[in-house]
Amino acid sequence: MPIAEDVTGDEIDKDVRQELQSLPKGLAEDVARNLVMVARLIDEDPEGAYGYSKVALRLASRVAAVREAAGFAAYANQKYSEALAEFRAARRMTGSVELWPVMADCERGLGRPEKALDMAGAPEVHKLDKAGQVEMRLVAAGARRDMDQLDAAIVTLQSPELASNSVQPWTARLRYAYADALLAAGREGEAREWFAKAVEADRDGSTDASDRLAEMDGVDFVDALDETGPEAEVEAAVEAEADVEAVAEADVDVEKTVTEPENDGDDDGDDGDKD
Repeated sequence: MPIAEDVTGDEIDKDVRQELQSLPKGLAEDVARNLVMVARLIDEDPEGAYGYSKVALRLASRVAAVREAAGFAAYANQKYSEALAEFRAARRMTGSVELWPVMADCERGLGRPEKALDMAGAPEVHKLDKAGQVEMRLVAAGARRDMDQLDAAIVTLQSPELASNSVQPWTARLRYAYADALLAAGREGEAREWFAKAVEADRDGSTDASDRLAEMDGVDFVDALDETGPEAEVEAAVEAEADVEAVAEADVDVEKTVTEPENDGDDDGDDGDKD
């Protein structure tokens, strides 16, 4: 697959670069450039990212960072079985529990929310950092909702992290999930409050909390380029009125033409013959 001209491979994280040092230099550079393409495309073009991840995997399947990148690319394409296999491989290579929450979410994607809940209660969770523990809580709440245990999902999300006024990278998503669960439970007033709190914390637009809040408030946004918006309707009405006036004027001209006598050049209409 073609690599963008501006990609050198030096853009990858220092830790990943260190992992790639086990490879011959030329091969390491090729793998690095493919990994950069995965990271660049995974949000906007997950299918393209998946393609580059397969190239990297073919070149260096024994590198944990490559297996992890392949896992995330598969995950972005909802290939949950494949993603889970890659995450497990990466975990075996590193011994890290960092991927535990996303592995549990793959279980949800495979229709096994009970397995995800089992993982949420496993000892590995205690080894996660704060961000990982919050992510695990989000996955567990999602599993509860998968099982139609809405009240349990709400309780799962209630935590010191949710109550804190401190804004962390996970704050917006946690508040959003809580608001969404409340709304699903019919608790609209509380849901609106938490969507508003999610908006306050969402500094990088990671959620659509502002749209959800506007929807609850009955606010409709009109695209300035939308030809069906109010301004377009007014313009159409003006054009229609002008068309009606033009037709009316045309009818008057026709009526005059029909009712007025034609002038043949003789003032008295006499043909010039005498008796």
